Amino acid sequence: MTKSSQVIVPSLWFDTEAFEAADFYTSIFPDSRITNKLTLPDTPSGDADLVSFQLCGYDFTAISGGPYFKVNPLISFMIRFKLIEDPKGEELTKLWTALEKAGKVEVPLETTSFSEKYGVVQDRYGFTWQLMLVDEEDDKPAVMPSILFSGKQFGQAEEAMRLYTSIFKNAQIGEVSRFPIEGKADKTSGVFTEFKIEDQWFAVMDDEDDHEFQFNEAISFMVKCEDQTELDHYWEKLSAFPEFEQCGWLKDPFGLSWQIVAKDIDQMESETSSPERIKRYMEVLLEMKKLDIAKLWSAYNGE
Repeated sequence: MTKSSQVIVPSLWFDTEAFEAADFYTSIFPDSRITNKLTLPDTPSGDADLVSFQLCGYDFTAISGGPYFKVNPLISFMIRFKLIEDPKGEELTKLWTALEKAGKVEVPLETTSFSEKYGVVQDRYGFTWQLMLVDEEDDKPAVMPSILFSGKQFGQAEEAMRLYTSIFKNAQIGEVSRFPIEGKADKTSGVFTEFKIEDQWFAVMDDEDDHEFQFNEAISFMVKCEDQTELDHYWEKLSAFPEFEQCGWLKDPFGLSWQIVAKDIDQMESETSSPERIKRYMEVLLEMKKLDIAKLWSAYNGE
């Protein structure tokens, strides 16, 4: 298992394909690898496969938790290739071709006003990727989660950005771009902005398309906390729907799912942990809403 300093980790939910998907992704993305694999016993979905991996050096985790949540394009992942490193866009095109196979093109790969190459593709598992070739030199990473606010949530992108940058540490707000919405009153506009929390960049945007998609647990964001005080802080500030609190999971005021966990979760959920330790840990975890780090460690250690 490889340790990482990344605090916020996107978590992908699959029915049964987590291991398969992680193997697929790490075979096509540059600078990618599997960092941990194990099976969690006796979860509400039965034995659940859990895998951690890196794509373009960025941490992800995935779980096979059963057929409960269907992924949709409200949350996607920007993959940013820099011209200085991929001047002809060959690496980008190679990745696009692999994702497109058995997938679905949402926006064709072509030159746009903001990128030498840009396209949106839904892969074979239903997850959405935005591939773009950029020429700017900045501190933004190769991978950036992107969140759309549409339907009943249209107009909440800026509010969400303000909330997240007020709660998390090491925050920074990028340029806020406003754009008119066709058919709406003059005062109505959408927002696109990028922001940084815990030294990680995210993008949010209002989407005028009036579809039925809603945020759900198919994509969540795991926050690895230093200690119980930090965990309590994020739980109190983010949780807006008590009925969805379970095993460290919560929903924020916009319906976005988060997992508020201990930084040490990587050690407790390690492929090197004994089955007995994992079983004791899981039995206690499944009884919790907000996590109690000390109790989880006691269970893990058999105390």
